[in-house]
Amino acid sequence: MAEAEPLWLVEQGIGEERAVLVERGTIAAARLHWPGNLTLGQVEDAVVEEINQHGIWRRFGIARFANGERAYASRMPREVTEGATARLEITRESLTERGRLKIAQATSTERPLRPAPSLAEQLRNEGHAPRIVDRFPDEADWSELFLEAWNGEVDFAGGGLIFSDTPAMTLIDVDLRNPIEALYYNGLPVLARALRRLNITGNIGIDFPTLDKSDRKVIDDKLGELLGDWPHERTSMNGFGFVQLVARMGQPSMLQRIGRHRVGAAARFALRLAERVEGPGVTLLRVHPALQARFRPEWLDQLARRTGREVRIDTDPGLALEAPSAQIIAA
Repeated sequence: MAEAEPLWLVEQGIGEERAVLVERGTIAAARLHWPGNLTLGQVEDAVVEEINQHGIWRRFGIARFANGERAYASRMPREVTEGATARLEITRESLTERGRLKIAQATSTERPLRPAPSLAEQLRNEGHAPRIVDRFPDEADWSELFLEAWNGEVDFAGGGLIFSDTPAMTLIDVDLRNPIEALYYNGLPVLARALRRLNITGNIGIDFPTLDKSDRKVIDDKLGELLGDWPHERTSMNGFGFVQLVARMGQPSMLQRIGRHRVGAAARFALRLAERVEGPGVTLLRVHPALQARFRPEWLDQLARRTGREVRIDTDPGLALEAPSAQIIAA
C-alpha cells in the first residue's frame, strides 16, 4: 500500500497560528504566525508617503497600510505620486532586530485585494491542502520544537547545533564531540531537518569544525544531498569549514519570532498549555510575572470560552519565562 502523502496540520491558537508537517512520526517542518501585522501575500491599497528613483527604471518608496504599518514598496508605477494610493502585495514581513525594526517589503501589483491571509490560507497559496485540527497529534511535539527555538540548540548523537540570530544572518555553530562519523551520520541529517523544522530562511552561515580537505569534500557532498529538495543556493565549504546558504525569506523563522519576542512568545505558549488541560473546575495558570502583563484581556476571554472554565492566573518570579504550568483546581 502506498504511503499517505504528508499533510500540513494547523492549530488556530490564541494569539497565534501554528502549522506542522508530520513525517514518520515527527515534525518535519513547521510554521508560526502571529496575526495582526502585514502578512506575506496580503494585497492592499496603501498610501504612498515617499517616492524615490534610482536611474530610469528603479522607482521605489515607502507606503503606509490601513493598520498603520509601513512597508518598503518596489516597482512603483510612474503615475503614482506621493500622497496617492498604490496597490501593493507584501513579499516579506517585518523583522525585528537588535535595536531596530526592518519594515515589511511590498511590490506593486494588479492582483485583486486580499486581506492578510491566515496560516492555512498561506499554505493553500503555496499549493498545499492543510487540515485545521483542534490539537496536533501526540507525535507532533510542539513543546519540544518551541524549546528548540527558544534555546537555539538542537542536539544530535555526538554533538550539537547552536543557532545564533544576527542582523546579517542566522549562524549555526556545529559542535562536534565525537569523530567525524557522528557528523556525517547524525549531525548533518539533524541540521537539514532543523532548517525545515524552524523555518529558517534568508542568509544562513554554517560553521563546521576544522576538517581536512578530503573530509570537507565528503561532508559538503552529503549536505548538498540532504538539502537537494530544499530551494536554496549554497557555497562550497571553504578551508575554514564555513558554508553559506541563501534561501528566499518571506517571514521570520521560528528562531527569530520566538527569540526576538521572548515574553510574547512565552505568553502564547502558556495559553496553549492552559487550553490543553482537561477536566471540570477552574484553570489555574502559573507563570512568571512578566507574562501576566502580556496576556491581553481578549486572549483570556477566548481561553475561558474555548475551555468552558474560569481562568485564574498565579504568578511566581521563580518560574522561568518558558516554564509555565497549568492545572485544574476545584471551583
